[in-house]
Amino acid sequence: RVQAFLHRPLEGEWPYLWLDATYVKVRKNSRVVSVAVIIACAVNLDGRREIIGMGIGESEAKAFWLAFLLSLKERGLEGVKLVISDSHSGLKAAIQQVFSASWQRCRVHFMRNVLSRVSRASQSVVRAALQQVFVQTDEKSAHATWREVAGQLEKSNPAVTEMMDEAEADVLAYFSFPKAHRVKIHSTNTLERLNKEVKRRADVVGIFPNEESIMRLLGAVLTEQNEEWLLQNRYMPQHTMAEIDQAAENDVIEALPLSA
Repeated sequence: RVQAFLHRPLEGEWPYLWLDATYVKVRKNSRVVSVAVIIACAVNLDGRREIIGMGIGESEAKAFWLAFLLSLKERGLEGVKLVISDSHSGLKAAIQQVFSASWQRCRVHFMRNVLSRVSRASQSVVRAALQQVFVQTDEKSAHATWREVAGQLEKSNPAVTEMMDEAEADVLAYFSFPKAHRVKIHSTNTLERLNKEVKRRADVVGIFPNEESIMRLLGAVLTEQNEEWLLQNRYMPQHTMAEIDQAAENDVIEALPLSA
């Protein structure tokens, strides 16, 4: 049942794809090592959310991400416009190679990374400054506010400014998509509750004897959760899904050079 679920054919288009990693311990060659369990969920054009895959491997290896994304594509995953995840080495390149989609770096994880680089006394100020970006209502204002905040923090927190300069396009990618969807596509929070349950079940086991046992137990958790999701209301209103292509068309129009 679990294998059938994890390898089922995927039909139609799935514009939003979330990827998140949870780490568990497993025995390999008489040693205990930590491996990443990758969970993939997506929303289709009907606005329905489903868990569409699970992988085990090294989350910082491009070869792993490439193989995992290709396995989803081979099962029929198409129409991906935005992939939402934390920052993993090699993932962004793999997304471009397999789907030619945009990448949204998880806003929540980025904020945590930023705050870990500043003193406790400065955290509330930096957090409030970044929140000014996220309350903007359009892409142009968000980018302008981002650069303004980065400039304001440069003298007191140069490390933060450096992080912001590097991450601007990736953290603000979701502003290119319909406003009705942004609260759900700016981070991997859609998988947070599921990941907690996965971690809870994994902690009961402690150390898995092999990767097959990980797939059996955690795959069953994902199967149960997906059945629950299918009984719930749509994750996104169906009529708003058509706005995704409209937003993409607007981006193309804005990107066209002005005629002389």
